[in-house]
Amino acid sequence: MHVTTLWRHPIKSHGREQIDSVALVAGQSMPWDRVWAVAHEAAKAQPGVWAQCANFSRVSKAPGLMAITAKLDEATGTLILSHPDRPDLTFDPDAEPGALIGWSAPLVPQDRALPSHVMRLDKRGYTDSDFPSVTLCNLASHRAVEQHMGQDLSIHRWRGNLWFDSDAPWVEFDWMDRDIQVGEAILRPRERTDRCVATTTNPDTGRRDADTLKALDSFGHQDFSVRCEVIRGGTVRPIDKVMPL
Repeated sequence: MHVTTLWRHPIKSHGREQIDSVALVAGQSMPWDRVWAVAHEAAKAQPGVWAQCANFSRVSKAPGLMAITAKLDEATGTLILSHPDRPDLTFDPDAEPGALIGWSAPLVPQDRALPSHVMRLDKRGYTDSDFPSVTLCNLASHRAVEQHMGQDLSIHRWRGNLWFDSDAPWVEFDWMDRDIQVGEAILRPRERTDRCVATTTNPDTGRRDADTLKALDSFGHQDFSVRCEVIRGGTVRPIDKVMPL
């Protein structure tokens, strides 16, 4: 088994970015993953404190957000966001939060709580788990869903961090609370990632077009990928081995 691709999502539900390598840190989420989040008008989240996804604008409520891609300049903190229905936006989320609010507003249904302000949480990130996590996704499991549905699906529906390939679908569920070496790092899967309607959305168009939840039901669950704690930090690159210890 080996790593195939690495992905981060600098702003929660607002864009994905492929990276060539990542230096994971013990006890932390993936660097620059979900560092920012867009709180909506009804949010109760507090600055500097992790909060549940219900506080934020997200794909499950605003499918148009799924089609955003991102490019982050780590040195300056500048982001470029792209979407097929919006002009590219280049901005600093810390210095120009209003630029993101205005740019994303047309992508959010107007009958829901609208984007209000941008929040930042370093090291921990606004992951959906209540602990700092990195998601580990199995391409074999993805292929199993595709085969069941009889159609090609983008891996970006799952918004994962580390993708690996294996011969066995769902083998990752057997690794719960077991140490897994991924490149130089050691991860420990702590929970399966329960899925929602966000995964029914096409990442190219931002429109719901595939009943992924029904497909997952056919396997006896609605889970895809595992959320892992980083036990030992280290660099991970594509082609690195993935090996249960």
